[in-house]
Amino acid sequence: MKKVSVSFTLNGDPVTAEVPAAWTLLRTLRENFEFTGAKEGCGVGECGACTVIVDGDAVNSCIFPIPEIEGKSVVTIEGIADKDGNLHPLQKAFLDNNGVQCGFCTSGMIMSAKALLDKNHNPTEDEIRTSIAGNLCRCTGYVQIVEAIGMAAKK
Repeated sequence: MKKVSVSFTLNGDPVTAEVPAAWTLLRTLRENFEFTGAKEGCGVGECGACTVIVDGDAVNSCIFPIPEIEGKSVVTIEGIADKDGNLHPLQKAFLDNNGVQCGFCTSGMIMSAKALLDKNHNPTEDEIRTSIAGNLCRCTGYVQIVEAIGMAAKK
């Protein structure tokens, strides 16, 4: 199987990976770097469980071809807490507002919300809902999730 070497920034650190050319960003994150926060739910970019941030935009890493990551910056759920291990305000808001139940969708929801809040510090409820439209949750009914994102925006 043909391999490619890709160099990119992962959670602020420069990295290089030599992986099969057919791999996705998700598979590389999970199998090469052992970052398991992004999950494979559907495998076709529909559920959002695999969401990470690439160059400031939320993307479905399960369909992001690894050769296209060359030179880019990737942020995963593992990279948003501070260096002392303190939770990111979004992570804290999800916990404080009961925005987490089974947890499968949580990292993708948080990363989609972070991409929004990085660009828009005071989003409306409609903007919040639009930002997470590609993330499916089967447990919470979205109310607590939307409220948690709004809570984090205020911080």
